[in-house]
Amino acid sequence: MKDLLLAMKNKAADELDEIRDESELENARVKYLGKKGELTGVLRGMGTLSPEERPVIGALANEVRTMIENKIAQRKEALRKKALSARLLLEKVDVTAPGVCPPVGERHPLSKVQDELCSIFTSMGFDIVEGPEVEYDHYNFEKLNIPKNHPARDTQDTFYITENVLLRSQTSPVQVRTMEKQRPPIRIISPGRVYRSDAVDATHSPVFHQLEGLVVDKGITMGDLKGMLEYFAKQLFGEDTKLRLRPHHFPFTEPSAEVDVSCFVCGGKGCRVCKGEGWIEILGAGMVHPNVLRGCDIDPDIYSGFAFGLGIERIVMRKYNIDDMRLLYENDLRFLRQF
Repeated sequence: MKDLLLAMKNKAADELDEIRDESELENARVKYLGKKGELTGVLRGMGTLSPEERPVIGALANEVRTMIENKIAQRKEALRKKALSARLLLEKVDVTAPGVCPPVGERHPLSKVQDELCSIFTSMGFDIVEGPEVEYDHYNFEKLNIPKNHPARDTQDTFYITENVLLRSQTSPVQVRTMEKQRPPIRIISPGRVYRSDAVDATHSPVFHQLEGLVVDKGITMGDLKGMLEYFAKQLFGEDTKLRLRPHHFPFTEPSAEVDVSCFVCGGKGCRVCKGEGWIEILGAGMVHPNVLRGCDIDPDIYSGFAFGLGIERIVMRKYNIDDMRLLYENDLRFLRQF
């Protein structure tokens, strides 16, 4: 039995030195130290030994077990270090090598134009004010001189959550909320999303963006409105841009006007973009209706003001010669990469 243990010791030492991965190492451990392993098999035969031989063979068996366990631990550590070295070599990074730049996005054309519009108006002293998209009927219509059953509501049919709560159809409620909280002088713009129950086509969408403006102070006239709009149009479309105001009707302004600019493609001669007219409509405007001022506790005998509003999508389409509004929302990279 002594010879068997010594032979096992030498054999195990040689075999463990040759092992190349941890699965082989585990198989060797089971082979020698497992419940049915070789060392266990030898120890089961100790019952046949004499009392004098048992301590000697027991000590030798423990020596063999200790040697095998230590050898396995050493080999396991060596294999771990070897695997780590191989992994470090495989994953080595040359920090001096040129990097690969990830693709960088760009602002959406809607965001570009909105920022440009805001920049023009803030340069004239306007403050940017925002408000809720989920609005009360009271602010979206009634405070703007559009009572219930007024025919003007038909052109601004929106999405109702309850009878008195809706998705705003314009950013004008921001103006009303501002006039309630702030005393004149007031000079603000209010950009944001608005909603109307429109069918989707090349020029309409149930969700779109508006930018509206409001000025309230003593002595404000239609001339101030026209002068401001002329400056705005020249900044946006170029110094040669001309302005035209056409009489119109809005319930919240009186007098009211549709505002056209000379076609920035043909210069007013007539082309496909302006449909041969030489003019392109860009916004609506007018003097704030006395009822609106009065409803916000502002005395129309002392103060006056003007308001205006434009659809940002329409400006984007005309600025970049886009003929279908749906392209702005479809997230087609072939389209967006142009900007």
